[in-house]
Formats: sequence, structure tokens, C-alpha cells
Amino acid sequence: MIAVLALLVGVVAGALLEPTVPLALQPYLPIAVVAALDAVFGGVRAKLDGIFDDKQFVISFISNVLVAGLIVYLGDQLGVGPQLSTGVVVVLGVRIFGNVAAIRRHLFRA
Repeated sequence: MIAVLALLVGVVAGALLEPTVPLALQPYLPIAVVAALDAVFGGVRAKLDGIFDDKQFVISFISNVLVAGLIVYLGDQLGVGPQLSTGVVVVLGVRIFGNVAAIRRHLFRA
């Protein structure tokens, strides 16, 4: 219940305040969102498997976002930013689809 209320407060605050992302951070935002989605779907899968741990989820969420952003930053510094960004999205996408498949199997098993 608290999570739903926090989500609603965040959505309303975002709509009213119209936050902007600094230009220097804009290339990293899509990667951060994909990394966060990976952690969320992993958390849902863990919950359905009965092995969810809230501390592990928070650490996974933060570390996924930071590591993905760091990889893209290093790629930018090395001059191969688009290639590493694509690689990060592909790897996280594979993980997301794997977790979604496990969630689907858990919810729709006969």
C-alpha cells in the first residue's frame, strides 16, 4: 500500500514540477531506465519464486543503474559510446525477457 501511494505521489510531483534532465545526463537516462526495469522484473520474478529479499532488490536496482551508466560513460570516453550502449541494452533486454518468460510461466502454469 505504501509503495502504491509513493508511486502516485511521484507521478503527481513529476507532472506538476515538470523536471528536466541536464543535457549532459540525457544519453544515460534510457540506459538507466532499462537497467531499472531489469531490476524490477527480477524482483517480481523473485517474489513469485518466494525468494524475494528487499535489501537485495534495492542493492540490485541501484547497482544495475550505476554499472550500466558507468559502462556507457566509459564507452563515451573511449569513443565507442553507441556500440556499448547497444550492448548494454541487448544484455539487459535478454535478462528482462528471461524474467518476463519466467513470470509468465509462473502465472499461467497449468
